[in-house]
Amino acid sequence: MPSAAVNGLTLDYESFGDPAAPAMLLIMGLGMPGVAWPDEFVEALATAGFRAIRFDNRDCGHSTKLRGAPLPSLPWAIARALLRLPVHAPYTLDDMAADSVGLLDALGIERAHVVGASLGGMIAQVVAARCPSRVTSLVSIMSTTGNPNPRVAFGRAHALRAILSRPLDAGDINRVVDHLARVFGVIGSPGFPTDQKLLRERLERVARRGWYPAGTMRQLLAILASGDRRPSLARITAPTLVIHGRDDPLVPLAAGEDTARNIRGARLEVIDGMGHDLAPGVLPILAEKIVRFCREVEAASTAVSTEQR
Repeated sequence: MPSAAVNGLTLDYESFGDPAAPAMLLIMGLGMPGVAWPDEFVEALATAGFRAIRFDNRDCGHSTKLRGAPLPSLPWAIARALLRLPVHAPYTLDDMAADSVGLLDALGIERAHVVGASLGGMIAQVVAARCPSRVTSLVSIMSTTGNPNPRVAFGRAHALRAILSRPLDAGDINRVVDHLARVFGVIGSPGFPTDQKLLRERLERVARRGWYPAGTMRQLLAILASGDRRPSLARITAPTLVIHGRDDPLVPLAAGEDTARNIRGARLEVIDGMGHDLAPGVLPILAEKIVRFCREVEAASTAVSTEQR
């Protein structure tokens, strides 16, 4: 994979489709490298006429790891966040959003459809709020606003325990795959079960790409340190699509509803049977919804440009 120098870091990325096509930046979730966006999904976006770009966030995959950066106590940080007290972290969602914009700069891309899943959705929201001129549209998938209301902020206890657990040996690929398979067995889509052989193949690819527990914890701290982002979401002007699974055990549907409610004019699409993953059965549904929405935005933009001439 090629890489780009961004904000003093190196970010690895892949680009699919015609380089001259409208760009679509895909931002992945907590601890997951860019390859967690399945190939068939990315290729479907490229086939539909977009330049799809996936990349490894800082602290995961082949991108720069912030080795030696301090790791405050996670339970203490969670407690402070619930009490709406400041949480100290090596970086915040603003920094990760700056990475995304920096990657667009490095690739010479002026504007992009910005699509994010889970943590990636939070980063995408920050990009849209802070850099409106760079965002053609925003798609926020299975994400949240930082609203501390427990009904919005917390999924089911067993799902939270699953993502906070650690493998027995993070240096052993097989044990990492076993661990991730258990996690996705808990948070996955009940209406779209994934064949276990295929799931393990995908998770092995993630593990070999670079699954980095310390980086995952720092990314989680970035979420906590960023607090309630609803005031900034009110500033988003980009056309916005919010997609959420009705059966998400980790980030409840209430979080998707809260996201759509706090972004002016946002459209909410709920997928029955979808949990907190990109199950094979969900992928064509997601791709269809995203492509249709982004084409609508492109058509509306072209119509406005024509009228202004």
